[in-house]
Amino acid sequence: MTALLVAFAAVLLVAVLLSNLARRTVLSTAVLFLAAGFLLGSGVTDVLPLAPEDDVVGTLAELALFAVLFSDGMRAGWSDLRSAWRLPGRALVLGLPLTLGVTAVLAHLLTDLSWVESLLLGAVLAPTDPVFAAALVGNEKVPQRLRHLLNVESGLNDGLALPFVLVLLSVASGAEDLDLGTLAGELAVGLAIGVVVPLVALKLEATRFFAASHDYQPLTAVAIGLLVLGLGQATHGNLFLAAFAAGVTTATVSPRHHEAFEEFGELVSELLKLAALLVFGALVSPQFLGEIPVLGWVLAVAVIVVARPVALFPSFLGTGLPVREQVAAAWFGPKGFASVVYGLLVLGSGIPASQELFHLVALTIVLSVLAHSSTDVLVARWFEGGSSVRGSSDGGSGEGESGGSGSGEARGEVSDRPAAR
Repeated sequence: MTALLVAFAAVLLVAVLLSNLARRTVLSTAVLFLAAGFLLGSGVTDVLPLAPEDDVVGTLAELALFAVLFSDGMRAGWSDLRSAWRLPGRALVLGLPLTLGVTAVLAHLLTDLSWVESLLLGAVLAPTDPVFAAALVGNEKVPQRLRHLLNVESGLNDGLALPFVLVLLSVASGAEDLDLGTLAGELAVGLAIGVVVPLVALKLEATRFFAASHDYQPLTAVAIGLLVLGLGQATHGNLFLAAFAAGVTTATVSPRHHEAFEEFGELVSELLKLAALLVFGALVSPQFLGEIPVLGWVLAVAVIVVARPVALFPSFLGTGLPVREQVAAAWFGPKGFASVVYGLLVLGSGIPASQELFHLVALTIVLSVLAHSSTDVLVARWFEGGSSVRGSSDGGSGEGESGGSGSGEARGEVSDRPAAR
């Protein structure tokens, strides 16, 4: 732990010193931490000789994903979700299953995985994470509907993919009883905790007996998040659905807490994210990469450049979304913390193909982080001079997020509220 703390602090200082340069170039903070973890890991310098089964790996990945989802939810109140539902809804209802299916077909054709194992790989790699495309989703010159699409989609698809992962994992392990009732119960408990805890906390604060001082207002959301995390673990509820639901509920009931939490919460999420990337990079040793066959590398590339575009383009038919925005949405499906957590879950399951599956998951995530974190600035610049930022000259006069051409969001206008990191 001491070596990990020192390494993280040193890399963080370097990242801070280079952050201004990173904002203007393809240099990525995410790639910096991933590369540092690789150089400090086993087989290179052995400063951080971590293994996937180490507690710190799973715990840090889970905490990072929880914090990111909670922050995502805090940026999207219920009214935002309703107004932005049309495009994210298509990406989730059609795009997510199609991505899973296309990935499974590619895996079955290119590897010796069975259909069940291929579907499991597809479920693990289906979630997206726009954290690794920050320059795109955080750039106000990029159409608001595109940024909102990527944020809402990524905030929800982590939890939606989890039941598929658990069911397919049970099938792959040969379990006779899939216990779907238990899975549904975990989702329901997670959702209930994520809604009830913020409601009770904020209603209490609104009474005449309680009131948070200005200095402590940012900690209200932090306390809510920690309580949701603790209760979720104690009750075995779905932590990730609970995190997103808690963020949405807090932002909906009390927008001022969103504003108070925003800067502090983003910093906490960023620190956990970067620490998780450092640890994950340390797992990907030269020996680890050398164990992956050539067709495994082909599969990882195909998952990134084929699976999501093939899945999303049919999902956007009839929406009137400009081609430029469709291309950007199809490209930016980065694999992130959800896939790391689910991959570790598969690795710990003990199924016959667990090692092979984890290798493929890890390789795909590494290539995704490198590719998407290095191209977000370029794609954002592609929009800076385009008219689609202001209107629908590229064909965006059809359905927008709210379904009407008179809406600011439907026209792609940028709101004052930041949509992402």
